[in-house]
Order: sequence, then structure tokens, then C-alpha cells
Amino acid sequence: MWRPPVDGYDVALVLGARLRADGTPTPALVRRVAHGVELLKTGAVGHLLMSGGPTSPAGTEAAVMRDLAQAAGAEAGRITMERRALNTIQNALFCRALLRRRGWRRVLVVTDAFHVPRTRYIFARLELAVTVTGVRPARPTAQWWLAHLREAAALPWTMLRVEAFRLRRG
Repeated sequence: MWRPPVDGYDVALVLGARLRADGTPTPALVRRVAHGVELLKTGAVGHLLMSGGPTSPAGTEAAVMRDLAQAAGAEAGRITMERRALNTIQNALFCRALLRRRGWRRVLVVTDAFHVPRTRYIFARLELAVTVTGVRPARPTAQWWLAHLREAAALPWTMLRVEAFRLRRG
């Protein structure tokens, strides 16, 4: 099991996961937020940064994540939202300015375990020094295992998109 360093992190950047059509969270989103709240309550992180845009007509992932975190006991003043990102590349790009503005240098990114390799690649190539931790469901379903295959297929496409962005940026 992953353990945070003794001195902790400034913030846990919790990556969103698509909402259901009615705006309710998926198990992935609930799992990620629960881990972020646990990190906050144990003092492993000082704040939560919820990143996720409007993937449902009902609202943004970040707002749903904030509500879940507050319902689990996280203080509103320790939660910040980024409400535009629709994918992991945008999570990194849109959060970069927020992290700098707040002076948050020690960043722990929270996502699902199957998403960790692609997340590490994206954040590193976009020059964001972070640590990435992955959560797993208590009982992995077939859908969760299939997500590993989807991630394997998504990695090359993501690499092309990130490198194209870096070339355009110069």
C-alpha cells in the first residue's frame, strides 16, 4: 500500500471521472474523492484540488467532487475547484496556474490505479513535478479490469497529443 512521506503534500489534485447522464458520480469518482478526503483527514495533504469539467448536462465533475468531499467531512475552505478540464491533459494544463498561484509545490495526484502510468507521463511531459497515487476498488469488477486495456490503447494516442502540444508551444 502507498504511504505518503512524513512531511506530507501541499495538495491532493484529485482527477475527475465522467459523471453519469443524470449528474451522479461513477464509482471511479467516488473512489478518488474518498481517497483524497482520507489523505486530507490524516494530514498527508493540506488541501484538495478537484479537477473536472462539465461531462454531464447536470454540472461539472469538480462540483460533484466538492459535494462528495464535504459530505465526507472535508472543510469547504480546504477545497479548490478547477471546472474546465475534460481530460487528463487538460487537468494538468488547467491546474498548473492554480498550483503556482497558491504556491502548492508538493502535489499528489489521485486517480485510479490503471490510470497512473498515463497520468505520470502527461504531468512529467508538461513539466509538472508531481507524485501520482492510484486507488483500486474493494472488489475489482470486469469493467475495472477492462479499463486497463482501454488505458493501454489510450497511451500511444495520448503521447502523440502531448508531444504535438509541446511542439506547438515551442
